[in-house]
Amino acid sequence: MNWWTRFLDFISPRVCVVCDHRLAPTERSLCGVCLFHLPRTDFYLKPLDNPMAQLFWKLTNIQKAAALFYHQPHSETAQLIYRLKYNNRPDIGEDMGRVMAQELLRSDFFSDIDVLLPVPLSRKRFRQRGYNQSEMLAIGISDITHKPIITNALQRKDFHQSQTTLNRWQRQENVADTFQLTDDSQLQGKHVLLIDDICTTGATLIACSNALRAIEGIRISVLTLGFTKE
Repeated sequence: MNWWTRFLDFISPRVCVVCDHRLAPTERSLCGVCLFHLPRTDFYLKPLDNPMAQLFWKLTNIQKAAALFYHQPHSETAQLIYRLKYNNRPDIGEDMGRVMAQELLRSDFFSDIDVLLPVPLSRKRFRQRGYNQSEMLAIGISDITHKPIITNALQRKDFHQSQTTLNRWQRQENVADTFQLTDDSQLQGKHVLLIDDICTTGATLIACSNALRAIEGIRISVLTLGFTKE
């Protein structure tokens, strides 16, 4: 942290997005205590067979799947996701992307990944938010892994209703056929890591995967910040 950032932090102290306690100069977004107590899934230790990977079995061909922590709506840690998406805090995404990458580097999760592909937002949602939270996560992951990010290969055609209030099958129907390929030239023969903020039923990631299936030689894995146990 440089002197100017330290000065601004003195004038307007930064606080943890979970507990609202003041952050130390070396802390980013989360304080050390809240970061330590995030309910990790450890899915990266068994990326081929874990509760998240099992969501995709028989529905789409995913190589491996992982999420950093268990997400429970209305919990203290849910503040992290809420502020990332709705409080104009893209920095949280970059910070947590770095955290994810650093923790997953303990394994060989990224070793065969070629490119990172954040799940796209609709144009309307992007205008409202000003950024794509999944792309912010990808930027943080790329900072640590040095994997390139592709953002022009997939487009969300439109925005239906929010997934939040829908059941598993309604979620599948809500996002079916909403993604389309726009440029597959950079993905042919590549192992693509789809990045998103939350996985609940896997509906959005399945829809993205199905849209990418037409690309010759593609392999797909998925990584999200949170995983919701239904």
